[in-house]
Amino acid sequence: MTDSPLFLDDPPRFVFFTGKGGVGKTSLACATAARLADTGRRTLLVSTDPASNVGQVFGQTIGNTLTAVGSVSGLDAVEIDPHEAAEAYREKIVGPVRGLLPQAEIDSITEQLSGSCTTEVASFNEFTAFLADDTAIAGYDHVVFDTAPTGHTIRLLQLPGEWTSFLDAGKGDASCLGPMAGLDRARGIYAEAVRRLTDPATARLVLVTRANRSCLDEAARSAVELADIGITGQHLVVNALLPQEAVGDDPLARAVHQREVSALQRMPSALALLPRTDVALRAHDVIGADAVRTLLAPVPVETDASAGSVQASPARHELGSTPQGLSDLVGELAADDHGLIMCVGKGGVGKTTIAAALAVALAEHGHDVHLTTTDPAAHLEAVLSGDEVGRLTVSRIDPQEATRTYREQVMASRGRGLDDAGRARLAEDLLSPCTEEVAVFGQFSRLVERSRRQFVVMDTAPTGHTLLLMDATGSYHRDIVRSMGGSRGYTTPLMRLQDPGLTKVVMVTLPESTPVLEAEQLQSDLGRAGIRPWAWVVNASLAAARPGSALLADRGRAEDAHHRRVAELAARTAVVPLSAEEPRGVGALRQLAGVTAVRS
Repeated sequence: MTDSPLFLDDPPRFVFFTGKGGVGKTSLACATAARLADTGRRTLLVSTDPASNVGQVFGQTIGNTLTAVGSVSGLDAVEIDPHEAAEAYREKIVGPVRGLLPQAEIDSITEQLSGSCTTEVASFNEFTAFLADDTAIAGYDHVVFDTAPTGHTIRLLQLPGEWTSFLDAGKGDASCLGPMAGLDRARGIYAEAVRRLTDPATARLVLVTRANRSCLDEAARSAVELADIGITGQHLVVNALLPQEAVGDDPLARAVHQREVSALQRMPSALALLPRTDVALRAHDVIGADAVRTLLAPVPVETDASAGSVQASPARHELGSTPQGLSDLVGELAADDHGLIMCVGKGGVGKTTIAAALAVALAEHGHDVHLTTTDPAAHLEAVLSGDEVGRLTVSRIDPQEATRTYREQVMASRGRGLDDAGRARLAEDLLSPCTEEVAVFGQFSRLVERSRRQFVVMDTAPTGHTLLLMDATGSYHRDIVRSMGGSRGYTTPLMRLQDPGLTKVVMVTLPESTPVLEAEQLQSDLGRAGIRPWAWVVNASLAAARPGSALLADRGRAEDAHHRRVAELAARTAVVPLSAEEPRGVGALRQLAGVTAVRS
C-alpha cells in the first residue's frame, strides 16, 4: 500500500471524490479533509450526496450550515441536503409573493416547484456557491467535496455547462419555468464553476473504486465521461484492498485477494494511466476522528488484525435464525404468478446481482419474468454473462435513449400547429437537464403496468436516484388525482406501488454503517409515500461466510450491530454470505437463489 497518497501531492484548492456508491468516498473525503486541516490548512468539507453521512463519520451533527468539526481543528463541514435545499429555494421564490397573490396562485406556484427538477436546481445552486463564490469560501485554503455516487456525480458536474448553455439560449417555457426563475440572477457564478472544474491547477478529481470488475468498469466510464466534459485532473484510489499479509491459509481470504489482484491486472486502460493510491482494508468501520486520521496511513497488519498466518477462531454472530440465502424469499414470491419486485438501496450493495438471482429463480419456477434496470450504470448483462434462461427477458431503461424518444414525441404532439417561434421555444424547454427525469418516468410507468400480467423485477438506481424516481411518481399521482377530482375511476403508478398485493420492495444493503443507515432513511422516505419494503437482504456478509482470516473475521464481528438493526427494521430478512467467487452467470445465480432444479 502507498505510504503517501499521490492525490495529496501538491493538492489544488478544490478536491472532489467520486465513485460508485459504497466504495468509501465519504471516509476518504473525511480523511483527506482531516489531513489537510492537521497540516495547518484551513479546510471545508462539503457533501453533495443526497444521503450524506459525514456527521456520522465524525460523530456529530453537521447539517446544511457551515459547522466546525470539534475533533479536528481547522476543519469545517456542511452537508447539502437536497430536500432542505429545495424547501429553502421554494421559499425564496414563493415567500415574496405570499399574501400578495390569491392562495390558488400560490398553490399553483408551489406545485410547479414540487418536482425533482427543483431539488436538482436547488442543490446545484448551493454546490456552485462553494465552488465559484469567493465570498462563500473566503478563508479556506482547501474545499473537499464528498460527491454523490457516480451517475449522480456526472450529472451534477455536467450541470454547470448545461444550465449555462440553457440560460444563454433563453429560459424554457414549460417544465422548468418555475425552478429556472431563480437561476438567471447568477449566470456568472455558473460560468466560473465550469472554469474552475476544468482547470487542473484549481480542481483535482479523485476517482474512488474497489478492486472488483464492476467498480473498476464504472470508474473507467466515469473517467472517460468526466474527461469528455473537460475534467482532466484525475487521480485513482483503490480502496479497501485485502493485504497479502492478512490472507494466511483461509480459502475465502485467498479467493478474495486473488480476485482483487486479477481485477487490478485487468484494469481498464482509462484507469491504468492515472496516478494511483492503494488503501488497505481496515478491521472496523471508519467512525470517529482517530479512525479517520489513520485511514490514509500505512496499516501495520499485526496491530490492525493480527498477522495473516494467525487464523481466527470461529466467532458467534448476531444472525440468530435469519435465513441464509434467498431461497425462502423466492419461495414466497413464487407462490404468485405476477407482480412487481423492486430491488432498492444504496449503490454498490449488490442490487443488480440480487435482482438477477430473484429473476432467474422465478423463471426456473416456471414463471414469465422480465428483468430490467433504471440504473444509468447498468451491469445486468455482465452479471448474466450472456447466458439465456427460458421464460426470462431482459431490458434496460437507457436514460439518453428515453430522453431522445421523449423529445421527439413531445415535438410531434405539442409542437403540432405551433409556428416556428413556438416550436423553437418548445425545443429550448426540452433541452433542460430535467427532461431526462420525465422521460425515464414515462418508461417506468409502462413497466409497472406490465407487472399485472407477469413478474417484473427491477434493479433500480442507487438511493438518490430511487428517491427522485419515487418523487416523479408521486408528482404524477398528485396531478392525476387533482385532474380527476372526486372520481375514483383511475389508478396511478404510485397506487400500484402502494399495493402490497402487486408490489414487493426488496431493500438490499451491506452489513456496514453507511449502507444500513441509508437504507433506513430510504425506508422512511418510502413510508411517507405509503410504500413499505416487503423484505431486506443483507448482502456479502462476512459473518455468514465465517472466514478463517483474522482480518476478515474482525470485519465479520463488526457486522453484529448492523444485523441487529436490520432485524428491527425489516418485516422479513435474508442474509447472503460473501462468496469466494463473484456470482456471474446463470449457474452462480441459481446457487445464490437456492434453486437446485430447472422447472419447465
